[in-house]
Amino acid sequence: MSSPRIGIIGGGQLAKMMAISAMKFGFNIFILEKSQNSPSESLASEILYGDWDDPNNLLALAKKVDIVTLENEFVDAKSLKVLEEKGYKLFPSSTTINLVQDKLMQKQVLSDAGVKVAPFAKVDSKNDIYREAKRLGWPVILKTRRNGYDGKGNVTIRDEKDIDSAWEKLNGDQRKLYVEGFCDFKSELATMVTRSIEGEIAMYPIVESIQNNHICHTVKAPASIKKEIADMAYELSKKAVEIINGVGTIGIEMFYKDGEVILNEMAPRVHNSGHYTIEACECSQFENHIRAILGLPLGSTKMIVPAAVMVNMLGRGNGDGSPNGIEEALKINNAYIHVYGKQTSNTERKMGHVTALGSSINEAEKVASKAASLIYFGEKS
Repeated sequence: MSSPRIGIIGGGQLAKMMAISAMKFGFNIFILEKSQNSPSESLASEILYGDWDDPNNLLALAKKVDIVTLENEFVDAKSLKVLEEKGYKLFPSSTTINLVQDKLMQKQVLSDAGVKVAPFAKVDSKNDIYREAKRLGWPVILKTRRNGYDGKGNVTIRDEKDIDSAWEKLNGDQRKLYVEGFCDFKSELATMVTRSIEGEIAMYPIVESIQNNHICHTVKAPASIKKEIADMAYELSKKAVEIINGVGTIGIEMFYKDGEVILNEMAPRVHNSGHYTIEACECSQFENHIRAILGLPLGSTKMIVPAAVMVNMLGRGNGDGSPNGIEEALKINNAYIHVYGKQTSNTERKMGHVTALGSSINEAEKVASKAASLIYFGEKS
């Protein structure tokens, strides 16, 4: 095939890692980004600046490339549909994005199709929260329906006294919200599913993710679960991806509780819980995404080592995006350090990650945690 031109909407770290995978094959990357100095900017053959919800900006990108994809699910589905109406190739499709980007709609679509999810309800007022919490049982999780990530769109409400502050924090007077029943899970699981335009499916190992303040801190691959639980998680994930007719790599987050697996959320893009695949799998989630949207054969998702652990590096405070302490971290063998190249740091912003490989989860976790602890962004604690 001739060298394809791939357009990516969004220029963050996910676009950067997709671009690196595409460039291995000599493919050219074009990016549409809202602001300058994004992590992927230096890798693009050309970068366009502008609001990605503006169809004119999306069309300007599409005219330069053979295929368009996304690094996030925040681009308005109605704007994306314009590309398809004009005959441009877009994967995942605007229909897929529409079904997923509103998390209340996502939950309803999955539930209607028989996928087990946590109980949920639409809320339009603080009184609605109180009524639904009485029905679902305290505590409940208040969530934004659109554009919430890394804990910025979730608040736990433990009793009636928390409602006002939660409503204010998520700007309930201006944003659409919903509530979910609290899931007292044993562990949080995740997997990456890659589905090609031909319908071929490749599934990555089920991993365990450790969250803190609704932000992923650590991913352990593979998860320490019984085969029958892993099989349940695989079946659930595959069904969910097929329901939305997803194309590309898609992140599936799940809860494991009392012998059952419950789908938490899905993201129609490469995902933080799959970053470990760069070093630990024969073909990474990023490379498989590129393969999938171009109709190329999917690569093997097999791990090349018994265990891998990824630790996110979060900003410790305000400052620039330069990694402090990286010299000491680089002395640690078997620690694979990724710095995203963001211009500024703030508290709990994802600035990079470290992956370590090992013969056991314990061995890999010690290495990844040590290296990550030596690097800091922003203020030193």
